[in-house]
Amino acid sequence: MPLGRPIEPLAPLSAGRVGVRLIRVSDAAPLERLLRENRSWLSPWEATHPSGSTVVPGSVSMRPTIRLLRRQLKAGTGVPCVMTYDGSVVGQLSISEVSGGALRSAQIGYWVSQHVAGRGITTTAVALAVDYLFQVLGLHRVEICIRPENTASLRVVEKLGMRYEGRRLAYIHIDDHWCDHDSYALTREDVPDGLLARLTGTDS
Repeated sequence: MPLGRPIEPLAPLSAGRVGVRLIRVSDAAPLERLLRENRSWLSPWEATHPSGSTVVPGSVSMRPTIRLLRRQLKAGTGVPCVMTYDGSVVGQLSISEVSGGALRSAQIGYWVSQHVAGRGITTTAVALAVDYLFQVLGLHRVEICIRPENTASLRVVEKLGMRYEGRRLAYIHIDDHWCDHDSYALTREDVPDGLLARLTGTDS
């Protein structure tokens, strides 16, 4: 079930040069530009619609999509964010499938522009998001599902020390195929002092 209440707008999170904040309608133009510039970098991992009706990301205005994403806050089902580096938008981080009740879990998905890849931006951003989910929203479990061929994304969960929990066969439709995904997760007990503190070696 959803969280059971609206989610308060996320206060901006940061660690060094990396930031995570709620997506804004004004982010449409920079996101569209990044999506166009990163087509070959991102397209192997992007979800598509089985009907073939998928719109190429960046080819149309994202403003309606952003407004739709922000409705997740009121519904208590998600927190749509952007990742920033030195204040500039460099990708998206999506907190989705937020559940309350006895489950209290969420999923995280992300993409970052190739021109800043390899700088630890996504790893830090995910750590910030996980700490927010555990410490602010009071969730218990966070999951990230990744295609086993996506080595760059797998490095993120490996650096964060997330637990491998198995393979989901034919899980998400991507590029005309139903693709397997590997599931990685953390529970609140895994990082009692916070994931960012563990990542940076400042936990007790």
